[in-house]
Amino acid sequence: MKLNVIIVSTRPTRIGKTVADWFFPYAQSHESGFDEVVLTDLAELDLPLFDEPKHPAMQQYQHDHTKKWAEIVAGSDAFVFVLPEYNFVAPPSFFNALSYLVKEWNYKPAGFVSYGGVSGGLRAVQSAKPVMTTLKMMPLTEQVMIPFVHKQVQDNKLQPNDEMIKSADALLPELAKWAKALKTMR
Repeated sequence: MKLNVIIVSTRPTRIGKTVADWFFPYAQSHESGFDEVVLTDLAELDLPLFDEPKHPAMQQYQHDHTKKWAEIVAGSDAFVFVLPEYNFVAPPSFFNALSYLVKEWNYKPAGFVSYGGVSGGLRAVQSAKPVMTTLKMMPLTEQVMIPFVHKQVQDNKLQPNDEMIKSADALLPELAKWAKALKTMR
């Protein structure tokens, strides 16, 4: 089974890459049940604002960027979105990335490593879940929440606290359980 950790923020001054630089190797070394853990950075993928002429449910993609994104998502069994909170919701890059595809998302679990100010990105996660369930994804309740994320960064490295590690330890095996169970539906 393959877990895909997706860095959502595409801002040049983002802290999401720093957060992922902690979580991604942690997930790789965790005995959670995933055979492979990969990292996808939406900033590197550089998806334009949704531009496919046909509805994504048809899977008749015209653009190379969509074909590449579809291959990445279809080849993954579960996702962890490294998700910031912008204006109390998930950023546009998240909703845009989801909107490109339909069937590739179906029957796959998703978790979050959310970050932000006082809420730690909880409001962003809550705004993301209805769209995910529309795509037949299973967003989990377990997540890693990082309030006041900038206080956790020293020398450009995230310094995880005990709560972050405990949350990651709860999230990863739960994702693996759901990924295994939902694979039978795909």
